Amino acid sequence: MLEIKNLHARIEGEEVEILKGINLTINKGEKHAIMGPNGGGKSTLSKVIAGHPAYEVTDGEVLFNGENILEMDPEERARLGVFLAFQYPVEVPGVSNATFLRQAYNSIQKSKGGEELDPLEFDDYIREQLKVVEMDPAFLDRAVNTGFSGGEKKRNEILQMAVLQPLLSVLDETDSGLDIDALRIVADGINKLFTPEKAVLMITHYQRMLNYIEPDFVHVLVKGKIVKSGGKELALELEERGYDWILADVHTNGAVK
Repeated sequence: MLEIKNLHARIEGEEVEILKGINLTINKGEKHAIMGPNGGGKSTLSKVIAGHPAYEVTDGEVLFNGENILEMDPEERARLGVFLAFQYPVEVPGVSNATFLRQAYNSIQKSKGGEELDPLEFDDYIREQLKVVEMDPAFLDRAVNTGFSGGEKKRNEILQMAVLQPLLSVLDETDSGLDIDALRIVADGINKLFTPEKAVLMITHYQRMLNYIEPDFVHVLVKGKIVKSGGKELALELEERGYDWILADVHTNGAVK
């Protein structure tokens, strides 16, 4: 589904590369987690996949179902089925959740030749999706993320995921700032939405998220490169030992297996 080849990227207008040759393949039905110390490029990777304009790709490819998406606008990528849950969800004052989500849903349906929903039809549809993240219907009338708590913003991101039904969901530190109950609700929502036809890329600092969403593969990103990959047991080892042992191996031997 997603194939990243020798990806190099930097902030637009700056010289220093943040991503320095990322190679990663994610197939349908797989859940991948990316971990690593601060400043390694985890959030940059998520934004480059989604098409954030602040970043410039200097080399490499990002293929989604065989198609290079790097020249596409973020809207085009979203219509293909790429979704990004932001580490810090943005507020959109003056636009209600219901209006925002109906416009997004209908835009994707139109691009696929599917059936668009009028406000009444969409109201029935979205109320079913609210159950996935245990959100009060009153949130539909509120402006997008405006005045929401950190946990409410993260749950709202998963509501967007439930409504839009993306093929690839990139979750940038969705567990950040969540208490135990909110973490469970968000993780349960992600698990409910997962199918063998979809894939998930989770970016996280903490193994606790992976207690709820079990990854097939765990990758460690250090200084712009994936230096180690393994199964779910790698996350447990990182929780126990930290990153110093990996950083020492990278310093001595380069990327470790």
